[in-house]
Amino acid sequence: MYSVSNISVYYPGKELLKSVSFIINPRDRIGLVGKNGSGKTTLLNIIAGIKQADQGTVVIPEGKTIGYLRQELGKYEQKSVIEEALEAFQEVNQIEKELNELTIRLEKMTDHHDQQYLKLLNILAEKHDRLNFLDKARQESHVEKILKGLGFSPADFNRKITEFSGGWQMRVEMAKILLLRPDLLLLDEPTNHLDIDSILWLEDFLKNYQGAMIIISHDKTFLNNVCERTIEVVNGSIYDYKLRYDDFLAFREQRLETQRNAQKNQQRYIEQQERFIERFRAKNTKAKQVRSKLKRLEKIERIELDETDNAQIKFRFPKAPHSGQLIFDCSQLVKKYGEKTVLNGIDFRIDRGDRIAFVGKNGEGKTTLVKILMKLEKYEGEIKFGHQIKTGYYAQIQEHTLDESLTVYETIEREASGEFSGIQKIRTLLGVFLFGDEDMDKKVKVLSGGEKSRLALARLLLKTSNVLILDEPTNHLDISSKEVLKNALKEFDGTLILVSHDRDFMEGLTNKTFEFSGGRIIEHPGPINKFLEHHHVETFRAFEINLKASLKKSPAPSDDNRNKNSPTSFQKRKESEKELKKLKNKISSTERQIEQLENQLKEIEDKMHHPDYFSNPDHALKLSEDYSNIKASIDQKMEEWEEIVTRFNELNDNLL
Repeated sequence: MYSVSNISVYYPGKELLKSVSFIINPRDRIGLVGKNGSGKTTLLNIIAGIKQADQGTVVIPEGKTIGYLRQELGKYEQKSVIEEALEAFQEVNQIEKELNELTIRLEKMTDHHDQQYLKLLNILAEKHDRLNFLDKARQESHVEKILKGLGFSPADFNRKITEFSGGWQMRVEMAKILLLRPDLLLLDEPTNHLDIDSILWLEDFLKNYQGAMIIISHDKTFLNNVCERTIEVVNGSIYDYKLRYDDFLAFREQRLETQRNAQKNQQRYIEQQERFIERFRAKNTKAKQVRSKLKRLEKIERIELDETDNAQIKFRFPKAPHSGQLIFDCSQLVKKYGEKTVLNGIDFRIDRGDRIAFVGKNGEGKTTLVKILMKLEKYEGEIKFGHQIKTGYYAQIQEHTLDESLTVYETIEREASGEFSGIQKIRTLLGVFLFGDEDMDKKVKVLSGGEKSRLALARLLLKTSNVLILDEPTNHLDISSKEVLKNALKEFDGTLILVSHDRDFMEGLTNKTFEFSGGRIIEHPGPINKFLEHHHVETFRAFEINLKASLKKSPAPSDDNRNKNSPTSFQKRKESEKELKKLKNKISSTERQIEQLENQLKEIEDKMHHPDYFSNPDHALKLSEDYSNIKASIDQKMEEWEEIVTRFNELNDNLL
């Protein structure tokens, strides 16, 4: 077990974390949630040993290792992707060196019963166990498996890592950490730069991971699929639930409602007693009753509501100045990185007032085109830039646009002019984005990913724009901040280009979709939901799963293969029909099991909606745990059912 005990962190005028304590068990999957700036990343930094708490301790069992995926990227040398990934095995080299040193020391010792000799033998055994676990003999195959899972093709392995975007560089960092196979994984927004294929692969990888993990994420689906425990950070304190994210939200709301009702009832009772005391205080005949009620009131433990953080950013973009009708007109645009062609002879035109969604798998050129339009990348072909366009740009990786040596205040002060100039107006602007007085002198480099995102948004307001280009603006924003940004973009009266995988965020914001695929752009008129309807799906997750499936479909078999694979013999047909019958029985059996589990779930839901549900907290928590476990069992059975049905359909098709 790992122990986090009484951790406190103080900033001038603010206590970020207040005596935070919890235990991490060996196979825990913990989702760490809370608003931007609540202290989640700081807590991971403390557990990882990168930052020291002002008070409290973190106990890591001897010999246990930690792997930490941070939001920020480091600086890379001119290494290839596979060379950088192999850096993960530095531990192997270090262990081998230590094993040699231990062996030499043991050979020199003559007393084999000495305590020091026995201690060194134990250390030697532990080092050998760790080396076997890291499996040096299969280093390269491990590297290839992880890199492919995270979306790299074999052709990418020998490309320089500096040729890749920040999102792809982050994938290499993740690969290195997963290759280390640490006992405790700390993942800070791991899905931010992943497309759906890689997210699904990562979900499966983490479900089968043998160690413990703490994950910070604003991806609700990812949290629900991976984590079985939720720790919420609110105003410096934590609330620990042995529930998945959705169940935690429902349980928290039920608990708060119960607390509110109990507090109202208690307050009503207190007011009644106080009225009695006030009315009869001066009457000798009631003196005994008055004293009794006073004592009773003194002993009452006041019901306090769990703290909630309702702070929310509030802003709107300045009115867009007039521009010409044409914004961008691209003709035969080509972009290559070495031998890899990312964009291949694309043509498109963007006019004033267009609101365009860029969608498609990662690596298809969305961010590359954004950088070309921002004149940050060279290209072949022709682009006509419109008259009087003023562009506001939000980059996917904020480290590339913010000067980390500046303070929060200096970042805004350097670009503030007109209505935003002056100390008070700058402080007011930063206050709108939830930066208090105690945050003004913080260096940008110490901010969390969410805080950097909010600072970048604040800086966008300093420049009047008629074209906004936003590349994954919601990556580090919490759910309420996403909604505020969405409302501000709805009111923006200029031209908008939006790169995102978040369908809920994009819905209602765009009137045209550019689909990136195979180096080309397919233009779809209408809002994002119309584009998804065109593909007969409801979400980007479903769209990209379908895309993945279509790419993996094999070509139609030749006559030779068809004859080779079809059960032409009577015996083969009989065997196939027998297996079909077994599969059909399995489908029916699994459906019955799912129905039974759903009935059990319904019974628990009925109990949870009963007015007495919270009268016994231990019983309520037990019911919630049962609810979560049964939901997990249903998910597992549904996966089994899908696999059996797929196999049944494949076999049945071969028989037809």
